Amino acid sequence: MVKVLVPSGALGLNYDKEALARGIAAKPDIIAIDGGSTDSGPHYLGRGVSKYARSSTKIEWAGLMEARAEADCPLLIGTAGTCGADSAVDWMLDITREIAKEQGSPVKVAVLRSGQDPEKIAKIYGNGRIEALPNAPDVMPDDIRACTNVVALAGAEQVQAALDTGADIVIAGRATDTAIISALPLQRGCHSGGAWHGAKIGECGALCATNPQSGVILIEFDAEGFTVTPLADGAQASPHTVSAHMLYENSDPFILYEPGGHLDVTGAKYEALDETSVRVTGSEWVPSERYTVKLEGARPAGFQTVLMALLRDPNYVENAQLWANDIIAKCSAKARDRLGLSDDEFRIEIRLIGHTASFGPLETAVPNPHEIGALGIVTAKTEALSNEIGKLLNPYLLHHPLTQGEEQPTFAFLFSPAEMPRGQIYEFALNHVMALDDPMEAFRLEVIDLG
Repeated sequence: MVKVLVPSGALGLNYDKEALARGIAAKPDIIAIDGGSTDSGPHYLGRGVSKYARSSTKIEWAGLMEARAEADCPLLIGTAGTCGADSAVDWMLDITREIAKEQGSPVKVAVLRSGQDPEKIAKIYGNGRIEALPNAPDVMPDDIRACTNVVALAGAEQVQAALDTGADIVIAGRATDTAIISALPLQRGCHSGGAWHGAKIGECGALCATNPQSGVILIEFDAEGFTVTPLADGAQASPHTVSAHMLYENSDPFILYEPGGHLDVTGAKYEALDETSVRVTGSEWVPSERYTVKLEGARPAGFQTVLMALLRDPNYVENAQLWANDIIAKCSAKARDRLGLSDDEFRIEIRLIGHTASFGPLETAVPNPHEIGALGIVTAKTEALSNEIGKLLNPYLLHHPLTQGEEQPTFAFLFSPAEMPRGQIYEFALNHVMALDDPMEAFRLEVIDLG
């Protein structure tokens, strides 16, 4: 049996300290926690930075380092620093170094890097070893070269290589959420289907149970399957909460693709052992003919300036889309005329918050709001240009009438100045898989003694 303690869905989200203590008392074989994902968009990968506050990350990581020492087992984080880029891994390593010095405890750290050279990936792309996933953006080699960061998602094999170093702490770059949990159970001969399935269920901590904000769960893997137990007061797992997590960020509730194969839970059986724990058996791991890893890349997509106005007049609230469309047309024409721009050099959007901001023309609900927020978004090739067009948009959002004959309206800006530069923005440029001859081919491993 292998016991994996998962403190939280991600480092930076906090965890229940009493529940964590219960987990440590259960003598886990490893403590595994996720460090991030692409959930928050391309900015963090583009810049190679974390979305979480350093101060909060350090406090939580220090608590886990203390827990690791008490449990005398490895501590593992995957997708360090939100995006898993090499710079984010270095950020996490620096925090670990600080804590080790403050705690006065020498630790051995294995660093698994998953950053890729965009130039090298661009060349491989032309050799047929990289294939697009469904709905991936159309790319050419130059699009890949334009990426500021490209990462490959490590699987269980790469994490196992890091654990094989005997490190106290493993800081991994971009990895699949499940790999960091399944690696040790697979390495020690637990049921392969159960290892991957349990890892999927446990990837977000207590999200697979009631009281999901508590974070802490314990997963026990064995030769036939796994058992999941949430450890916080009042937290319970049921066959419903556990099986439902297969739907989380997954288009197919029965199939999950990972490096080296896929998980099939069609035949899985969920059994409530008591009011807290659930036992799962019958999951199947299906190896693939080729070993592939997913690639993610982000590239600069111009600069952005945003403005926010509020509409409360019932006539404008009712006709907000007509008002917004007219502003976009008139302001775009002015930008082309006065700044000598072509349509491919800038874009003006107005998203109507409380109306159609999320889905735009795909919205099916019929809202009846009393107030609408008009979020103006200007995107252009340079920061100066996005700011200049933002200033052109300003008077429209402040005073633009629905019809020529009516009195001039005045709307409310949230801030002064109204224009809020967002700086460089990024877009995802890669959602592809790359075939490897050896699982470690695209990854780098180093061992560092701290303290």
